[in-house]
Amino acid sequence: MNRRERERLKIMDGVKRKQPTLAQASELLGVCYRQTKRIWSRCQEQGEAGLAHRLRGRPGPRRKPHAVRGAALAMHEEPKCADFGPTLLAEHLERRKIRVDHETARRRLIAEGKWTVRGGRPKHRQWRPRRACFGQMAQLDGSHHDWFEGRREPCVLMAMVEDATNWVWAQFFEAETTHAGYEALEGWIKQHGLPGSLYVDRDSIYRCEGQATIAEEPAGRKPRTQFGRAMDQLGVELILARSPQAKGRVERINGALQERLVEELRLAGISDLESANRFLRRWLRGFNRRFERVAASEHDAHRPAPRQLKEALSWEDTRVAQADWTVAWGAGGIS
Repeated sequence: MNRRERERLKIMDGVKRKQPTLAQASELLGVCYRQTKRIWSRCQEQGEAGLAHRLRGRPGPRRKPHAVRGAALAMHEEPKCADFGPTLLAEHLERRKIRVDHETARRRLIAEGKWTVRGGRPKHRQWRPRRACFGQMAQLDGSHHDWFEGRREPCVLMAMVEDATNWVWAQFFEAETTHAGYEALEGWIKQHGLPGSLYVDRDSIYRCEGQATIAEEPAGRKPRTQFGRAMDQLGVELILARSPQAKGRVERINGALQERLVEELRLAGISDLESANRFLRRWLRGFNRRFERVAASEHDAHRPAPRQLKEALSWEDTRVAQADWTVAWGAGGIS
């Protein structure tokens, strides 16, 4: 018996002794007088068993047929779907015209030992509120992962997430380099414009560890990377995170992409970057429709892209012209 039934039994025992009466018992039970009489009659006829709910042990009226519920296990046993999570599994079942709730799929997988419940809650960290306007801040991060599951060499996915709306833009590259950061940002700018600020980690692409030059030190300027210099020219504030949790939105998106995109690339049979980037542009439309949220303000804080965008997203260095009007570059090279 559960707690509610034990409480009812205690009240019914009192009714036997006329304390309380049936009218008083209906108030204690929180049901009408007629229902109290029914409970009392079943208790007299069947004893404690009469207090159990009549639907106990019976399947619920909304229970899916066994064949439908078993479809989740059948699909999970397919080689290409063996590592699908419950939510992704439910989405692919819906593509096959089989509607199974992700919680139903999760319970079935756990019962069969094919899915385990994740560990305890992580250490508490204070949440930073989202920016109010679309375009105030974007987070940029490179996700290093075996995206093609051994069909080619591992690569990096440069992902950008808009802070207010969770809107995602991403592109595959061979490595996380300044060029990759430029290309990812340029793809964003062509669609929306310049964001107000860019939240990144403390990778050497964005943070310079060198000492200030003789020209920079008197002016009070800190040494900058090529990416930092480009952001200064474009008027985009570059914010360096002090921990992965600080830019948690893009970190969580990277986790979602690693769980979903890898399987989608496998099902599509894609194993090269060019095809993957074309597929990714189409696939992200549906991903954004599912996970995008409405910003607190309707104002779009993006600024128009400048004409000198290509000039800013370039490599610059200071050199002194020699007496013969040549410039030294690299390891003794002259140009």
